[in-house]
Amino acid sequence: MTALKEFQRLEAEGVWRATPADQRKDVIVSLGDASLTILDLRENVLAHWSVAAVARANKGQMPAIYHPDGDPGETLEFGENSAQMIEAIERIRTAIDRTRPKPGKLRFWMTGLIAASVIAGIVFWLPDALLRHTVQVVPAVKRVEIGDALLARIMRISGQACMTRDAREPLRRLASRVLGPAQRGALVVLPGGVAETAHLPGGRILLNRALIEDPEEPDVTAGYVLTERLRALTQDPLEEMLIETGLWSSLRLLTTGEMADADLDRYSEYLLARTPAKLSNDVIIAGFEMANLRTTPYAYAVDITGETTLQLIEADPMSGKETRPVLSDADWLRLQGICGE
Repeated sequence: MTALKEFQRLEAEGVWRATPADQRKDVIVSLGDASLTILDLRENVLAHWSVAAVARANKGQMPAIYHPDGDPGETLEFGENSAQMIEAIERIRTAIDRTRPKPGKLRFWMTGLIAASVIAGIVFWLPDALLRHTVQVVPAVKRVEIGDALLARIMRISGQACMTRDAREPLRRLASRVLGPAQRGALVVLPGGVAETAHLPGGRILLNRALIEDPEEPDVTAGYVLTERLRALTQDPLEEMLIETGLWSSLRLLTTGEMADADLDRYSEYLLARTPAKLSNDVIIAGFEMANLRTTPYAYAVDITGETTLQLIEADPMSGKETRPVLSDADWLRLQGICGE
């Protein structure tokens, strides 16, 4: 992403709010290679966002409003006088965001006769529109609920998620480093079941324990986590689930707000058996650059010879550059004992 060098260390004025209950604050926003640093007018750091996990709430409108992906309560606004900052953020996001559906505002659930007639028309004439509409109106809290229900079914096969007291915070730090502070609780380490990684509606990413225990450095694990996150960005995980479970699954979710147990069981089995979608090297390289991660350790973990991942090795965006450590040595050692054996 050499075209973005012109934006390195770009600064702009903005308005930041930590939660909907907090007051809005005038801030200075600094754009680095892969992150947004939010500072108050005294230059105290208020927040640190990974650009790879930033979403825009109002595409094409001003002021531009951004929030961490999965946490719309924390917002950052830019006015028209920050056009260059907005352009820089959008160009970075576009590299991995071309195919992700852009949900609109949450809509009220349709009830009564109006709901029945509209849904009937969609079912019989526009099944694709029904799917898209369902994906758009399902709120984040429901997505998390669906993801939790799937995880519970997966753990019947894989066993309970690994966790020790010493590994809890290192796992959260790994998630924050790779996915952004808003996703600190997104990683789940399983003793079996999933071959490598998988993602669920609601933002959770599942890892096989081998990806924690076997690598010699955390950069490998971080690479697998980020790659799975990039897969989730190429297609809405809820949309992917509804395509697999069928039209009636979309209709049930839209009208009742629930998924059938049989659909959840079937999709959880599908997740464990499927082959992960292949990403283009360009998308992987762009994502690693934005996350300030080296592609080389991940490339050699995928193919120890480096033959099939040569482009990731030769085009490592962090080659010759100083990178922010994924974890301290002490945290990495604690994390590797997460399964307690």
